[in-house]
Amino acid sequence: MEVKLAKTAGFCFGVKRAVDTVYRQIEKEQSDVEDEKKIYTYGPIIHNEEVIKDLEKKGVQVLRTEDALDGISEGTVIIRSHGVEKRIYDKMEAKGLEIVDATCPFVKKIHNIVEKESREGKHIVIIGSEDHPEVIGIKGWVNGPVTVLKTEEEACTFEVEDNASVCVVAQTTFNYNKFKELVEIIEKKSYDISVLNTICGATKERQTEAKSIAEAVDAMIVIGDKHSSNTQKLFEICRGACADTYYIQTLDDLNMNQLRSVETVGITAGASTPNNIIEEVQNNVRIIF
Repeated sequence: MEVKLAKTAGFCFGVKRAVDTVYRQIEKEQSDVEDEKKIYTYGPIIHNEEVIKDLEKKGVQVLRTEDALDGISEGTVIIRSHGVEKRIYDKMEAKGLEIVDATCPFVKKIHNIVEKESREGKHIVIIGSEDHPEVIGIKGWVNGPVTVLKTEEEACTFEVEDNASVCVVAQTTFNYNKFKELVEIIEKKSYDISVLNTICGATKERQTEAKSIAEAVDAMIVIGDKHSSNTQKLFEICRGACADTYYIQTLDDLNMNQLRSVETVGITAGASTPNNIIEEVQNNVRIIF
């Protein structure tokens, strides 16, 4: 069997930066025996259960809700790669917590854009998933009207009051082709529109490579957490190009019997998938077949 591993599989820059930030903070606190602070992350630092479990073993506690944040009065809080709303940031400061901001720089750039453009009176449109933590965070930096669009139907029915100017941005992990489709629909409405493609370049590259591999193999394996938006999009893209596409979180989820009749297998992974999990899947597929 031939196994094709995507070069872009695994941690992206922003995720690696966030995870490394937490581990460095752990080392820092452990070395300060006189004033060791409790470490928290506001929400899971990334969407990967295996990484979160390892951090919890090292004493890092995940604050999964705002109520949980309200319940602490001291310690170090690390803002995850997805970023947070401005009011959450302000609340942490007001509580006197030590803040370590691990927001992906590409996400932080969107925060700055929507804050500036909304202050100038523009209606902000975010193309992405409304319930995704990155989008929730972006919305929280808007000072004025904001709309989140994900589907063609939503784009078709989108309207702004008083013919206001519109500024369009995107969730960094959104499907690039879908983004273009929705933008084309909005642009036909003849509003004064500025479009900023804020999809991360690494995301587009990863999606393009995954599609190319999926088109050339008999079966495709997509590795990533079930809560990972970018992995879900990779799976959709690969399944569109290869009918036998399997979405797994770890090697334990892979049914090897499904691969026994194929000659070529492609492997890709989401931006929150650690290299050790990718290598374990790749090595076992090679060994068994």
